[in-house]
Amino acid sequence: MIQLSPQAVREALVREQEQFSRLHPVSKKMFEEGQQHYLYGAPSHWFRRWAGKFPVYAKEAKGTELQCVDGHRYVDFCLGDTGAMCGHAPSAVTKAVSAQLDRGATLMLPTEKARWVGEELAARFGLPYWGFTTSASDANRAAIRIARMITGREKVLVFSGCYHGSVEEAHVALDSNGKMIMRNGIHPNAVDHERVSVVVEFNDIDALEEKLAAGDVACVLTEPFMTNYGMVAPAPGFHGALRELTRRHGTLLLVDETHTFSSGPGGYTKLHSLQPDMLVLGKAVGGGIPVGLYGVSEDVARRMWAQVPKVDPTKVRQSAHLGFGGTLAGSALQVEAVRAVLAEVLTPSAFDHMVGLAKSLAPRMREVVSQFDLPWYVEQLGARVEIMFAPDAPRNAADVAAGRDGDLEALLHVYFLNRGVLITPFHCMLLMCPASVQADSDKYVAVLKDFCEFVVRECRVHE
Repeated sequence: MIQLSPQAVREALVREQEQFSRLHPVSKKMFEEGQQHYLYGAPSHWFRRWAGKFPVYAKEAKGTELQCVDGHRYVDFCLGDTGAMCGHAPSAVTKAVSAQLDRGATLMLPTEKARWVGEELAARFGLPYWGFTTSASDANRAAIRIARMITGREKVLVFSGCYHGSVEEAHVALDSNGKMIMRNGIHPNAVDHERVSVVVEFNDIDALEEKLAAGDVACVLTEPFMTNYGMVAPAPGFHGALRELTRRHGTLLLVDETHTFSSGPGGYTKLHSLQPDMLVLGKAVGGGIPVGLYGVSEDVARRMWAQVPKVDPTKVRQSAHLGFGGTLAGSALQVEAVRAVLAEVLTPSAFDHMVGLAKSLAPRMREVVSQFDLPWYVEQLGARVEIMFAPDAPRNAADVAAGRDGDLEALLHVYFLNRGVLITPFHCMLLMCPASVQADSDKYVAVLKDFCEFVVRECRVHE
């Protein structure tokens, strides 16, 4: 296998970043101006993660095409880091949301569309009862609060490298010595993580059993297939063991499908017949409107109603504040957006198309990597595909960390940006949407081939 020189990779990265700066003078100027009014130069601190040293400023986007203020057009495989999995400006959502805005966006009252949405969520994901929030992070916080209420326990177990947004209990990871630390240097925010958090490696059934046996874990919060730190598949038998151990030790299982919804109409859960106690959705399910959803099983619902009755005949007005939600949660606008997404955009046929494109792209990527004898692994899950800089599939976050190369990853990103392809900036994961077409995949493969040829020519270690 070919080895790359770290120094040569860094030098190539500098050259590509300089080219990016020359290609995007208007975006650069706007980011500089943004330093005057935004804490980190743009409306979200996430926007500074792009490898060009400043973000492309978008002008408009439709389907899989995005145009920036400098006039360049891109094939977009980032898709708002999953938030635009419906594609940009899907007409069904645009029409439905626009019409609902004319009828009232947020009313503190349900609408007639709520019944259909509830029935569809239950049918797709297998959990009978649902609630709305304004983000997946809020939905996870609601589910954790429910778990604590009905188990009487405090701790939340997560897997190192997990994705759960701004959930405090999940801001932990394992260092190289297996010690729990704050993930990515996140500030602990006055949270006693030793008291409320437990972290083990993904696929480590023995460590999972040891931690659950203590009897103090309210819930396990997990993606069914890790996608945030790098795409990591569950080992054979892992989900069966996870479900059996959580039940044996009285711990609830909370599955976050925010990213893995890309697996199919009912997410990874429906596709693989998982049986979580609670499930969370976010991002894509609102078609661009901020929405989070949490679903719970019949057992969890009944235990919850034992704490807070569903209907209390002794009270005229029912208790509404359970410590989660908000006045915009469950708004008419959210409900209409979710209805449009599930009924008209992310349909079974749309998933067939998206997953089919990803399945055909993955072997083409592997062929290119093999052609240049590079020690890189290609993973595919549903409508997602990713290149990882290691020869074999990782089993956990430690394996991913061992293969991470920050400079090489940044070089790939800025190289692709300079040639009209957007990839999620956090690692090298692609996502298909209903508007994706074969020509988009062809564009990516062509640039990937050029990139591989470039790094072998410019960065190869010569013996």
